[in-house]
Order: sequence, then structure tokens, then C-alpha cells
Amino acid sequence: MQFFDFYTLVFIAIAVFFFLRLRGVLGKRTGHERRPYDPYAEKPKTGQKSSNDNVINLPKRADGTDEEPVDGQDEDEDIDPKKLALKNLVAPVVARDPDFDAKEFVTGARVAYEMIVTAYAAGNRDQLKPLLSEEVYAGFDEAIAERESRSENVDFTFVGIEKANIVDAHGDNSELRVTVRFVSELISATRDQGGDIIDGSASKVTEVTDIWTFARDPRDGDPNWRLVATEAAD
Repeated sequence: MQFFDFYTLVFIAIAVFFFLRLRGVLGKRTGHERRPYDPYAEKPKTGQKSSNDNVINLPKRADGTDEEPVDGQDEDEDIDPKKLALKNLVAPVVARDPDFDAKEFVTGARVAYEMIVTAYAAGNRDQLKPLLSEEVYAGFDEAIAERESRSENVDFTFVGIEKANIVDAHGDNSELRVTVRFVSELISATRDQGGDIIDGSASKVTEVTDIWTFARDPRDGDPNWRLVATEAAD
């Protein structure tokens, strides 16, 4: 009879020891194991209940995850806090006018700003009047009249608007107000009766910051906003 040598017996003993240890670990069931994956099993349709009546299979997002937005917050707001801040800022206006859209308002305000500063430089009262409140129009008209009395003219070029942001908004049953901060670039030179420049420059681009407030009456059928206050920022 052939016997194993001593070293063979040692290796067998070690192998049996590790086998028993691995079996003790891998063979345990904790109760949290996933069910074996069955590629042929019918998957519950989106929106239908799974085998667990308390679980609803929801549609996946475009990035493949199941994550949902936080309650009361849409995905855009989660990505860009500025959008959420703007939404909260204009909430008093939206409460009185559900059709108010901040983006569309700023687009219109930019157009109005260019029209007003250009018409003021040209002394065009007819273009200014429907865009301004009575009080603001009176101030613009007085400044134009003083310029005319001195026979002064303005060479004016509107370069563009760098920024236009809503900085304040209020609303009640009688008036909606939205304040916009404009940062624009202009070329402006005031000439005297002889054509000499007495203020500004005919070639230099100047950055100007204005804070303008627009308003309208929500009870009025006229949807147009008018400039009701102006302020030059420091």
C-alpha cells in the first residue's frame, strides 16, 4: 500500500480548511440577496406595479437614472439656482398676471430701452410719449426743451445692451411693477450751435448703467408696459 508523504498530507489539510471557510462565507444567506437575473422574464411596463404592490416602476430620465426632482422644484431650477431666484422674485407679478413671462418681458424691455434712449437723443417726443408714464414723459420733455432752447444737438449711436436683468418686482390689484438693470454701451456727443462738442465724445464708447422701472395696470385691457421711473446707477 502506497502512503502519502508528509508534505502531501499538509497541503490536503490546508485545502480542506480553506474549502470549509469559503463554504461558510459564500453559502450563507442574509435575506438581502438579489433574485437571480432572468433575461427572459417579462419586465413590468412603465407606470405599472411590480410584484411588490408598494413599488411603482417610474420612467427613467434621459441620463438613465430614476432620480426625481425635489418636490416643488423642477429640473431646470435644480441645475440653475438663478432661475429659481428669478421665479421667486417675479412671483408677486405672476400671482396677478399668470401669463407673465420673465424672459419675454426682458426681451421687450431691451427693445423699449433702445427705443427710448434713441428717441430722447433725437428729441422725438412722438415716439417717447406712448412708452412713458405722464410723470416720466414730463421730465424727458423738459430736458429736450432745454436742449432746444440752447440750439444743441446730440450725435448718438446705440452700440448695444451688455446685460439686462430683473432686479425687483411688485404686484397688487391695481399695479404691476418690474425693475430692470440695464448695462449698455453708447456713443454720445452734445454739440453747441456752432457744432463744437461740449459734452461726451463722438468716437468713445461709454458704458452706462440704468435702473428703470416699468409698470402697468392689470385691470386695464392694455397689455403694454410703460416706463414709470428711471435711476442712474453709481
